[in-house]
Amino acid sequence: MTPLLGLTVGDPAGIGPEITLKAARDPRASEARVVAIGSVAALRAAGAVVPDAPALNEVAHPRAARFEPGTLDVITVPSDTPVPVGVLSAEAGKIAFDGVARAVELALAGDIDGIVTAPLNKEAIALAGHPYPGHTEILADLTGTRDFAMMLTALKLRVVHVTTHVGIREMLDRVTTERVLTTIRLADRALRDMGIESPTVGVAGLNPHAGEGGLFGDEEARVIAPAIEQARAEGVDATGPWPADTLFGRAVAGDFDVAIAMFHDQGHIAVKVLGFETGVNATIGLPIVRTSVDHGTAFDIAGTGRASHDSLVEAILVGAAMARARTDARS
Repeated sequence: MTPLLGLTVGDPAGIGPEITLKAARDPRASEARVVAIGSVAALRAAGAVVPDAPALNEVAHPRAARFEPGTLDVITVPSDTPVPVGVLSAEAGKIAFDGVARAVELALAGDIDGIVTAPLNKEAIALAGHPYPGHTEILADLTGTRDFAMMLTALKLRVVHVTTHVGIREMLDRVTTERVLTTIRLADRALRDMGIESPTVGVAGLNPHAGEGGLFGDEEARVIAPAIEQARAEGVDATGPWPADTLFGRAVAGDFDVAIAMFHDQGHIAVKVLGFETGVNATIGLPIVRTSVDHGTAFDIAGTGRASHDSLVEAILVGAAMARARTDARS
């Protein structure tokens, strides 16, 4: 089976259109059939800075896609106003949000096997009337999902976050035993869905040296350890809390199939140091497959043709693998 993925082009003022065209012509992405969902006008404009850009074939539905070599099938998102490249705008935010909403609709209907997302801009979608912290929260809302998490992958490292887009003070309130336990469960289930029969889960501490026995904080003993104990009682191979400054290196070395980070930068820094241009973000806990690039809209280089599409290709490959694993699990 070759999965059919909907690739949302993201913010049309950013690098999304360029990297979409580059990924569509890249032979590495042939693991999936891809239909772009976004502004066809932005894709046409990006073709001016992407050598050997694929021809664009507008379709109303994935069923009408041709998947011909040298051609990218596109479900266009209508726009009332031209969107200048590299400029923050409500219109660009509206197009980006509408593309994600259309992709979710198709995925929930079973018309595509998963979603791959190019970057949107949080400020732009807020200007358009959708004040979400990011893609993850949009997808959870549109699919009616209560328990979800972000999983980042880069080379041999997988990281799932207990909290993401919140300030440090608010994060401290959100790191609860219930939330840590839910995240461990989501990570274990996601890896099983990816074909790993008995995942090993390493859980990070919150404080330096995982609290050093209470010298630097008590969250490890009071909040995190009880969640690990409950997960183990449920049959999950979870251990910790481990000092964050060694956990991620141990995961890369193969000690753990996935590492649980307590907050955004704790996990993101490890992934981006290891593979800045090849990192992939997957939302776990959703009823649909969703993967994404692990970078932003890069307004400063949008329209120059310089943006790397490697992360997008990796997101397509991971999305295809996750879609195949779900299909195999159902058969």
